[in-house]
Amino acid sequence: MEKKKVTRCCYSLCLLTSVGLNIYFVSNQYLKSEWKINQNKLSWSQEAAAEAEAVALISCSGHGRAYLDGLSDFVDGKPFCECNTCYGGHDCSIFSTDCAADVDSGDPLFLEPFWMQRRAASLIVIVVAGWHRMSYTFYDHSFVSQELENHIRRVHSIARNAITKGKYIIFGGGSTQLLGAAVYALSMNLSSPAKRVAVCPCIPLYKSQTDFFQNTNFEYEGDSSLLKNSSKTKTNIIEFVTSPNNPDGNLREAVLKGASVRAIYDHAYYWPHFTAIPSPANEDIMIFTISKLTGHAGSRFGWAFVKDEDVYQNMQKYISVAEMGISREAQLRALKLMKAILQGNGTDIFDYAYKKMSDRWKKLSQIVSLSKRFTLQEIPPQFCNFFEKVRGPSPAYAWLKCEREEDTNCNSVLRAANIIGRAGSIFNVGDRHVRLSLLKSDDDFNLLLHHLKKLVVTEEDDARTM
Repeated sequence: MEKKKVTRCCYSLCLLTSVGLNIYFVSNQYLKSEWKINQNKLSWSQEAAAEAEAVALISCSGHGRAYLDGLSDFVDGKPFCECNTCYGGHDCSIFSTDCAADVDSGDPLFLEPFWMQRRAASLIVIVVAGWHRMSYTFYDHSFVSQELENHIRRVHSIARNAITKGKYIIFGGGSTQLLGAAVYALSMNLSSPAKRVAVCPCIPLYKSQTDFFQNTNFEYEGDSSLLKNSSKTKTNIIEFVTSPNNPDGNLREAVLKGASVRAIYDHAYYWPHFTAIPSPANEDIMIFTISKLTGHAGSRFGWAFVKDEDVYQNMQKYISVAEMGISREAQLRALKLMKAILQGNGTDIFDYAYKKMSDRWKKLSQIVSLSKRFTLQEIPPQFCNFFEKVRGPSPAYAWLKCEREEDTNCNSVLRAANIIGRAGSIFNVGDRHVRLSLLKSDDDFNLLLHHLKKLVVTEEDDARTM
């Protein structure tokens, strides 16, 4: 009796296995045929992807890139390599030994390897149909992609760097345009011109924007800390708060308080890449940009979270009049990048970027620590809400100071050593300071270390001969 039961079970199992295998092979053949049909239907997109991959495979010796929109050869139409600083030749293989390390700009090319490793996830952003979003607006007659908004809020929830619930969102042409929109919204109905202020050192944009637009609704007053200790009436004040600060990487809060003081928080660098996140930001106006999140500065895309509906509406009005909304292609690229970030547990880009920036800071600090001529800003270890532990510094910039009495122009000292930085006077402080960008390509950063090490070694040699 038991043998019959076993035999029936074996027979049933074999039957089920056979049926399962038949279903698998039939379905597999069906899926393959469907894939071939879809492959033929999607030939136009495959052609676009093939073109992009062909350009990506052009060898530039690891010291440059070829681009679809770059200059191309007249004979075969093949794009030329665009070489990194100090490299040349048709394939960027020739290195110029006496070349200067250009660490002036904040070009966030340090994230380029991250995206090179994730080609499949981010390649689709460049395959755009000719009829993509030809209208001025989306289906709901707005200038904002609802899908992109949802993904941006999700990225912030993973980074734990901002409270977005209950706040309106506005898209702009990078943080630059959003800063202008916020100032417009806060100053348009005041009885007297608003005074724009910021604690120094601060980025020159706050003053240059004011001077350029020459608007009767606002004027640049200068350093917030000076106004705080002044007897001047503190009315109609708009304070820019860059946190972390550019150039020194320190976290900041508004220094001016009062009913007639409004703050605009520029949080371009408030990501786990560049700073510990002690708590999520929750200010009335918070501005972010994709430039420093993903490194795609060329897309010119940023967003602001705004608490007050009237301020939000007036900022929207500014963007509408200035641009009729933000490019649909820029929003599509931003959406695809956000989706790529959110793959897996959504922390890969933050882990990668923090490790890279942290390593760069450590290498630079080790060289400067051997010098008595130069010092770097101090950024103490701090608990990070994202990493859930105390972590060290990883700033976007080194704020270098020349300590010798005779070195009144630190930027000139570095230029003589083939290092191009940004003078302290540009940030409204003395020229004993100079900003060095740590955001650029590996080639730029390695060249900075090379020249700086030579400068420090020369300093040690001079000390021995004295």
